[in-house]
Amino acid sequence: MAIKKQYLKTKPECKVTFEIPKEIAEKFQKASLVGDFNNWDPNATPMKRRRKDNAFYVTMNLLKDAEYQFRYLLDGETWINDEDADKHVATYYPDAENSVISL
Repeated sequence: MAIKKQYLKTKPECKVTFEIPKEIAEKFQKASLVGDFNNWDPNATPMKRRRKDNAFYVTMNLLKDAEYQFRYLLDGETWINDEDADKHVATYYPDAENSVISL
């Protein structure tokens, strides 16, 4: 997986692109980015397919100087973390953890 950060000079924001690579994406029909920034709403941030390689991706502007927990939801039932996240933290569920991005 990949996370790309581009800090904006004119705003206190960072343009962040989240990506699920082709090897994982091709096994699923849809993907969503779910996290603190969208109140963990699975419908709020659907991911698009990139035509050239069939990967899922989405770009969001997030406030700088903050940390956000997130996960990917695939086909509405499979949760995965981003191995390229800045860190991972335990959740309320004993067998799960969230990815974290620090800006």
